[in-house]
Amino acid sequence: MKIIGKLFINIGISIFFINIILKYFEFDISCYLTFSLSLMLILPFFGSVILFSERYLKQPAGIDNNNIYSNTLTGRGIGAYILTILLTLIYILIYFGDKIELAGYNINLILTKYVYNQLNPLSNLLQNHNADNWFFYSTFYTYAILLYGIRMIMKYRHNNYQIIRTISVMFFQLGFAYIIPNILKLFKQPGFYFSYFWPLKPEYLYPYTWMQFSNQSKLAILFLIISVFISFVAVPVLTYFFGKRWYCSWVCGCGGLANTAGDFFRQHSSKTLLSWKIERILVYSILALITFITIALWINSLTSGKIFGKYSQLLAQWYGFYIGAIWSGVIGVGFYPLLGTRIWCRFGCPQAAILGIIQRFFSRFRITTNGGQCISCGNCSVYCEMGIDVRSYAQKGQNIVRASCVGCGICAAVCPRGVLKLENGKWELAYSTYDARTGHTYF
Repeated sequence: MKIIGKLFINIGISIFFINIILKYFEFDISCYLTFSLSLMLILPFFGSVILFSERYLKQPAGIDNNNIYSNTLTGRGIGAYILTILLTLIYILIYFGDKIELAGYNINLILTKYVYNQLNPLSNLLQNHNADNWFFYSTFYTYAILLYGIRMIMKYRHNNYQIIRTISVMFFQLGFAYIIPNILKLFKQPGFYFSYFWPLKPEYLYPYTWMQFSNQSKLAILFLIISVFISFVAVPVLTYFFGKRWYCSWVCGCGGLANTAGDFFRQHSSKTLLSWKIERILVYSILALITFITIALWINSLTSGKIFGKYSQLLAQWYGFYIGAIWSGVIGVGFYPLLGTRIWCRFGCPQAAILGIIQRFFSRFRITTNGGQCISCGNCSVYCEMGIDVRSYAQKGQNIVRASCVGCGICAAVCPRGVLKLENGKWELAYSTYDARTGHTYF
C-alpha cells in the first residue's frame, strides 16, 4: 500500500510539472485542464491518506511521536532548513511576485501563465474568474488543512476532543474561509471572510472599507455589521465561557494550519523565560498599534485629514506589509520547521492578544492539574506549541491560566498519567493550587 500511496503522489506532482512544460512549448492544454487538475488534487490527497493510514492505523491507538528528533525534517536537520527556505520562497513569490522582475519579466505574470492558471477550472466554477496568486494560495492552504486534518484525526483517534476540534477547523476553513468568500465573488459581492474579524482582519473596521462596501450593496454592509458584532460582543462572551480555544483552536485558519500541517513541528516552540517576555511585549504592542491605526483612520476620515493627514494611511499600509504579510505569512508559516508552528499566533496576532487578556483575567476556562500523579516526563512542555512550561505548573499542582494558551489540548493528550484536564468552571477557582501531600486545594 505504501508503494501505491507514493505512486499516487508522484503522478499528481508529475502532472503539475508536465503541464508547465507543455505551456512553455505553447501547447494548448485547456481541453484537458479540468481532468489534469482533478488528478493533481485527488491523487496526492489519497496517496497521502494511504501513507497516513499505514503509519497510524496499523498500530494500537495512541500518539506516535517516534523519532521526531532524529528525522531530518522534524528534528531541525538539513531537511528542515531546506523546507524552511522552500516555504519562505513560496510565500515571497505569492505575496510579492507582482513586485519582482526576472530578466525583464514580471514574476507574477510568469507564475500566472504556467502555475496559477492550472487552477482555472476550479476558480471559474467558484468565482467565475481565472485563478490568480491569491486563489492559488487559498486553495492549497485549505487543501493542506483538509489533508493534514485527516492525519490528525488518525493520529489522535483515541482522543475525542482532538477529533472534534480538528473537524471544526477543517469545516470553518473550507466553508467560511474558502467556499463562501469565493461564491460571494461569483455573485458580485465582496469576498468576505466570516472566520476573520478585527483586529486580525483590521481592514474590516477601516473607514474606507465601510465606504467601499456601502457602495456595493446592503448585504456588504450587513457583513461588516456582523464583523463588528463578533469583534465586540461574541468574542468576549465566548471567551468568557470557553477561553480563547473557541477561536484559536476551533475556528481560525492560522491556528488550523498550525494544528494540522504544523503538527510535525510543534515541539520547536521556545520555552525560555526570555521568549515569554518577548512574546508579551510584542503581541500587546501590535494590539496597541492596530488599535491606534484604526482610531487614527476614523479620526482622519471624520476630519477630512486635518489631524493625521496622510500618515494614518501610510501607517496602515506599513502594518499590512510588515505585520500582515511578512510576519504572519512569510515568517509565521515559512519558519515552521525551525521555530515551531505558532510564531504569528504567539508573538504577533492582535486577536490572540485580546482573547488572551479576557482568558487570563475573566474566563472560566483553565487546565487543571493533579500534581500528585505527575512523573515529570516533560511531554506536556515539549509539545506545547505556545512555549508554556506546562510541567512546572503540574509539578506544583497549579491550574494553568495563561493568556497565551490556545487550549489545543495536546499537553493533556500526550500526558501518560492523566495529570492535565481542560475544564470550564467558576472563575474564582481558576487560580487554586492542589497540594498532593495534604489533599487540600488552596486559593
